[in-house]
Amino acid sequence: MSSHRLFFGLAIRNLQIHWLRSLLAAIGIIIGVVAISSMGILGNSLVLSVSDSLTDVGDSVVVTPHISFQGMTSTGTDKRITDRQLEQIRRASGNNEVVPVYAGGDRIRIGREILAASIYGVNPQDIPTLLNLETGQFLRGASGVMVGAKIAKENNLAVGSRILVGDEEAGVRVVGILAERGMGFDISPDYAIIASDQWYKDFYDVRGYDQVIVKVRNLKDIDQVKNSIDAQLNRRETEVNVYDTKAILETILETFGRISTFTMAIGGISLIVAGVSIFNVMMMSVMERYREIGILRSIGTKRAEVRSMFIYESLILGVSGSIIGGVLSFLGGYAAIAVMLQETSYLFAFSSLIQIPYGMIFGVATSILSGLYPAWKASDLRPIDALRHE
Repeated sequence: MSSHRLFFGLAIRNLQIHWLRSLLAAIGIIIGVVAISSMGILGNSLVLSVSDSLTDVGDSVVVTPHISFQGMTSTGTDKRITDRQLEQIRRASGNNEVVPVYAGGDRIRIGREILAASIYGVNPQDIPTLLNLETGQFLRGASGVMVGAKIAKENNLAVGSRILVGDEEAGVRVVGILAERGMGFDISPDYAIIASDQWYKDFYDVRGYDQVIVKVRNLKDIDQVKNSIDAQLNRRETEVNVYDTKAILETILETFGRISTFTMAIGGISLIVAGVSIFNVMMMSVMERYREIGILRSIGTKRAEVRSMFIYESLILGVSGSIIGGVLSFLGGYAAIAVMLQETSYLFAFSSLIQIPYGMIFGVATSILSGLYPAWKASDLRPIDALRHE
């Protein structure tokens, strides 16, 4: 134990003698740890943000008309899901909720402001299945509309406000404001107007639905429901497109996870540069201390003890740089997600905070690996050759 303490002390002494060189090497480790940890925190926070925005719609199977070039018109497509197809979807879906939806867009006027908005027509009884209410009430009939949280906030809409849709003169009254939901693969209501299906049919004079949403009670049954609908409606030819939002959600989260890994790899490049710096510092230290190594070896110091002295030096640089880098990583991660996401709560998630010790471990490991060859080279010197070195 005393010999280890002695060589640890010699390592500290050498770092103090060459303090500027040691400081620069430690700064390299600090920068590397901050880069890799901060990028890890930002990437993970991005994944969490996307997950929070989309997980509410990961339990749906969405059915849309299959569009071919023959089904296209000069203004788009006239293909819709018919009542017959809707009934087939209900049978194939078993006891899961089936919600037919009209979907489109139009100009709306709020006061003197004219803007574009998505407009959905949904049976009032089905709206609570898809959406949550913030204030007011759900639709109860063909009159009135509900509005998304963001369009309401940005245009100062409240329960009782009136909105003019298209060329309508009288306008429709807002009866409820929806809770914010985020982007969806079925419908995206935050910037939309939700009307009754009867109002939509009468106002736009359409027959047939733009899509059908099946809310699956048990996530394990999603594939079964999807395959059942596909088999029922696409037996002879492809009539509808069927996809499940869970698979899309998993693909998106996997993609963002890869982006997170890529950003961490970019941060890791700076750690590699820091490792090269430490390697250079250690090699210079070995060359400058040939005579000292020769004296130590001539008085009976073992090769392993000489090796340990140089490994201690790289370890001290790595640990001190990683600790400081870990503290700065927290601040850097906070700043990064505050700027990129305007939401700092993701920093305190375990999967974000764990990026800091990961970066610190990487920093220490890089330092030790960078010091192994110089330590081996120092311990392998012959005492006579080391003493003769000028």
